Amino acid sequence: MKLPDRYTDSMKKLLGESGFSEYLASFDEPRLYGLRVNTAKITVEDFLKITPFELTPVPWIKNGFYYSGEDKPAKHPHYFAGLYYLQEPSAMTPADILPVREGDKVLDLCAAPGGKSTELGAKLGGTGLLVSNDISASRAKALLKNIEIFGIGNALVTCEYPEKLAAAFPCFFDKILVDAPCSGEGMFRKDSKLIKSWESQGPEYFAPIQRGILESAAKMLKDGGYMVYSTCTFSKEEDEDNINFFLEAHPEFRLEKIHEYEGFARAFGMEEAVRLFPHRIKGEGHFVALLRKSGVSETERFEPFVPSAKRLPPELEEFLEEFDRSFDRVTVMGERAYALPEGAKLAKGLRVMRTGLFMGELKKNRFEPSQALAMALSCGDYSTVANLKSDDVRIIKYLKGETIEIRESELRGKGKNVLVAADGYPLGWGRLNGLTIKNRYLPGWRWM
Repeated sequence: MKLPDRYTDSMKKLLGESGFSEYLASFDEPRLYGLRVNTAKITVEDFLKITPFELTPVPWIKNGFYYSGEDKPAKHPHYFAGLYYLQEPSAMTPADILPVREGDKVLDLCAAPGGKSTELGAKLGGTGLLVSNDISASRAKALLKNIEIFGIGNALVTCEYPEKLAAAFPCFFDKILVDAPCSGEGMFRKDSKLIKSWESQGPEYFAPIQRGILESAAKMLKDGGYMVYSTCTFSKEEDEDNINFFLEAHPEFRLEKIHEYEGFARAFGMEEAVRLFPHRIKGEGHFVALLRKSGVSETERFEPFVPSAKRLPPELEEFLEEFDRSFDRVTVMGERAYALPEGAKLAKGLRVMRTGLFMGELKKNRFEPSQALAMALSCGDYSTVANLKSDDVRIIKYLKGETIEIRESELRGKGKNVLVAADGYPLGWGRLNGLTIKNRYLPGWRWM
């Protein structure tokens, strides 16, 4: 791999001759593959009991694991059930470090494709509010899919510029994650195509963009709130220099010290922040800083949701009777039903791709439940479930959109809509006719 001279010169200056030699040697090592368990659906202990993969823990991530490049976890029913997210191990770090608590209002400002948002949503455990944003509409669609696969129903997915979000959410969030767009130097070993991009848009291009994003984020953080700033680049201009610039402009912020795991490096001239280098850990390059805003915010309550005086359509009410759980703030917009998250009205005037949990659509004399709803359920939530083993060939047929036959012993309940599950974890819907399940799996999600 040919690295640009300008880049190698900067890395020699950054690491010194010895460190630079070790860094170059890491390019000869095989790339690493990681998955992160969705603890909102399954505990790490239970996941390890059912997964067929040989996994090795990522030392600094409680629910992170390395897997072999010979394995294909994206081609396993557990992936389609949202039990894990495939993510480079170092990239798991920023969301892990942000101290999210249940009930928090959390913003992932540069969220696509969703690796960090899915972990933030899992930490919230269905409480509070997650706002996941990306300025690219196409990337935000991938973000939305990953949030839905993970079963996160308390999210707003937006597609806006940070400054417009700042105008809509002043001093609103308890926690903010800024995983900023960057020159990508830390990913050169993983993806050599990024080198060409770096040559046309390097640190000098991204640094001012990152400063603008940080400025918008600062306006949205409550007093006493926490913010993580992270990049996957080694450039001091994009990392330490940006943090120092931000702190000079915002004396109300201070750095909080990040716990140092074996192999982590302290940032240059900044003992609180950390750098991850591929020659020191089993992962790619990353920079992470944790900041806290001074002051103590008073406890705020969302504006109470006032349900419409109009009753829900009878088809929807009949469907909801099939559940052994309740849904908050259910409303119908046009022909679509949603369970709205707290604070949903706050998104007025923004480009919103999803408001809360999309439950399904009203059709002629019936309600058709959505794929997103299936992913947000456990098997105990719904009356009619067909549960198969993940290695059953019928599961693959179902995920490919085919009609399947089941046995009486595999079926619980006799409703028209049936929740199809693998190893006890929902995959999607079907229509039950005797012991035949007509497929309702979302076409765009099908096994290819």
